[in-house]
Amino acid sequence: MPARKPGLRALVFDVFGTVVDWRGSIIREGRALGRRKKLEIDWPAFADGWRAGYRPAMARVRSGELPWTTIDALHRMILEDLLRRFRIDRLSGAEKDDFNRAWHRLRPWPDARRGLARLKRGFTIATLSNGNVALLVDMAKHSRLPWDCVLSAELFGHYKPDPEAYLGAARLLGLAPGQVMLVAAHKDDLLAAKACGLRTAFVPRPLEFGPDARVAVRTERAFDVNARDFLDLAARLLPRRTH
Repeated sequence: MPARKPGLRALVFDVFGTVVDWRGSIIREGRALGRRKKLEIDWPAFADGWRAGYRPAMARVRSGELPWTTIDALHRMILEDLLRRFRIDRLSGAEKDDFNRAWHRLRPWPDARRGLARLKRGFTIATLSNGNVALLVDMAKHSRLPWDCVLSAELFGHYKPDPEAYLGAARLLGLAPGQVMLVAAHKDDLLAAKACGLRTAFVPRPLEFGPDARVAVRTERAFDVNARDFLDLAARLLPRRTH
């Protein structure tokens, strides 16, 4: 079990899928909406469709096709398409807005709060998410996530995996890239951070897309740490006396 890495000062976390269970949370919100509005909808498929629109929507921003647009606004655009696809036409504008804010109410994975609290004893802990600041702050309040600060792609005008997001996080923390570690369940995110000089920790979330679509959890030697969950990450990074 390696000791805390010398020079490591801050951990920045991908959020959607790494810290919070977006799929289970959106399905739960959808089913609650369905009960209120008497809608017979395949809510797992709806949740998957909503998330599937995320990367293409961000790509339109990154390519310059769209001006800078927050994730809240992109989620709302995707939602309008999904409502047409699933033939949901009985929602008011206010109801659509509230449903879109389901992304502000995502619940954490079971180990997340305890693991973050332990890691906070030895490091600055912050988000590094494509979610906009208001979304991340609301989520932290709703789920009692103990961030020291909230860093968002919105602050840099660049979505991950653009280098400006990773390097901007280190700059705002007043640290060199090598003093910052990205913690994520997504290997493409980690590899992009590594290319910018950040350290990397892979924490797999095999149930991110549900029990029928388990995500590969194979460890990678390219990453500084491969941990089972946030509690295991704390055990690997912190001296035993801080546990």
